[in-house]
Amino acid sequence: MYFDFANVLVYLLVACGFILGSLVAGRLIRRQRPDASKLETYECGEQTIGTAWIQFNVRFYIIALIFLIFDVEIAVLFPWTTIFKEVSQSSPVAFIEMGVFLVILLVGYVYVWAKGDLEWLKSLGEVRTAPPGEDR
Repeated sequence: MYFDFANVLVYLLVACGFILGSLVAGRLIRRQRPDASKLETYECGEQTIGTAWIQFNVRFYIIALIFLIFDVEIAVLFPWTTIFKEVSQSSPVAFIEMGVFLVILLVGYVYVWAKGDLEWLKSLGEVRTAPPGEDR
């Protein structure tokens, strides 16, 4: 039994040694000539404009969290579906548990939908346009 844990320990030590060795070798081999262009922030090939302290719309994070929740649902649901026949023949408890899980997710989905967080372009108020020929 302890031999199984020793295998895992050896694997972890070899992995950490490989990572540490790669970092040390890279540090020894590469040239270090920092200049202004190398120290600039690189953002998809575009030159940066202004500071990084700008206010983002919180909707980006909400959509990302919703996606993460439903992605985890798929990660839980897929293994369950692969063994459903074996589990359901022994008892219906597995089916009931997954039903409760899906109902909880459905309630969360309806809540997010009713709250309007799935709408990407929310109206932030009345949009006023100037009459033709009049500048703002």
